Amino acid sequence: MTGNSTPERSPDCPCGSGARLDECCGQYLAGTPAPSAERLMRSRYSAYVLGDIDYLRQTTLPAQQAGLDAEAMRAWSLQSTWLGLQVERAEPPAERSAHAFATFSARWRDATGEHTHRERSAFVRHAGRWYFIDPTVPLRAGRNDPCPCGSGMKFKKCCADALHQAAQGLDG
Repeated sequence: MTGNSTPERSPDCPCGSGARLDECCGQYLAGTPAPSAERLMRSRYSAYVLGDIDYLRQTTLPAQQAGLDAEAMRAWSLQSTWLGLQVERAEPPAERSAHAFATFSARWRDATGEHTHRERSAFVRHAGRWYFIDPTVPLRAGRNDPCPCGSGMKFKKCCADALHQAAQGLDG
């Protein structure tokens, strides 16, 4: 797959599942909610490969969407050649939790060379949908304020804790 102004369309899904795009991430890119945090993470990688920035915005926690730099995301997506995704670990939500985690490595090449980004991402399920909690976009809430994800819990016990766990889990 290449990332350029007219992404190459292949029948294989960019996420590396081995399935066809229309049987894998394509259905989520078309609007079907991803059934798990891992599927959402894989579909977000596919969205970067295919230049689908609207999908990336829509699958980020709604309270963070306005803080995304869509043009920077679009430029990175289209100016990169995407080399692969490796899912190291997918952690489904613990009992009575709406948060899940996925550890992965994404590889790409751009004008400065080849790169690998390794991350343990945090996700939250709200109103039947999974959302990526973007650690680069501040969540505007005090520790004791209601969480911006809409869970009804205090921020410190909800998404703030999930982001902390994601950061800690990558170090360990």
